[in-house]
Amino acid sequence: MGKISREIWRFFFFLNAVCSFLILFPAFWLFLRNKRTFPKVFKLKRWWSGILIYFPGIRYRVLRECSVPWPEPCVICPNHASYLDIIMTYRVIPHYFHFMGKAELKKVPLFNRFFDHMNILVDRSSIVASHKAFVRAGEDIDRGISIAIFPEATIPECTPEIGRLKNGAFKLAIEKQVPIVPVVFLDNWKVLPDSPRKKVYAGSPGLLRVVIHDPIPTKGMKESDLASLKEAYRKVMDETLLKYGVLEESADLKYHGWQSKGQTG
Repeated sequence: MGKISREIWRFFFFLNAVCSFLILFPAFWLFLRNKRTFPKVFKLKRWWSGILIYFPGIRYRVLRECSVPWPEPCVICPNHASYLDIIMTYRVIPHYFHFMGKAELKKVPLFNRFFDHMNILVDRSSIVASHKAFVRAGEDIDRGISIAIFPEATIPECTPEIGRLKNGAFKLAIEKQVPIVPVVFLDNWKVLPDSPRKKVYAGSPGLLRVVIHDPIPTKGMKESDLASLKEAYRKVMDETLLKYGVLEESADLKYHGWQSKGQTG
């Protein structure tokens, strides 16, 4: 696809997202009024995620699924490379979870209702607000609800390489002694790229491949094991990106020049 065609496709993708959300909003609003119907919101989100990718011509394939019984609760940790990541997390994970997202999402009209009532907002500019968000996440885990968090917190400039890892997801998993489930999105970064600093946008239809790994256990771990848990997660993610040739493929694309090596932090 040419540049103009890709930009038109991107416009259609977001137009489809806005229009379908407005159509479904009354149902979301109704089910979000009561915590007992939050699972219905989750099912509706999963159905909506299908609409978001189907009409723009996006397909997906899970190359490998978790080979052991799904741990409930757990901390679900996908890599973050595109706005497709949230959509695809709902699409490929059928087990009920709450998402932890950036505080900026609260500024989005109508959409912010999800975070006022169901999901969790994190204002990383405030230590107090961040602490409250992770306390809430811990309370959800205590109630048997899994939490989905992007360990990179934001889309890194080094995409598709794994960027700098924040401590939050790993600290939460250790404190609650629940496993980390690594989820690798192999193609989201090129189907719907997004790099505001370098003005890398556009997009195109395509196939999204997903790898869902077995859980990384945290039983018996202490806070002193935080660094080793992060390294274990990074190793799984890096080896998967290498195995499927994602990093090699990114080197051949014209915008490889603005990418830089991600580091664990």
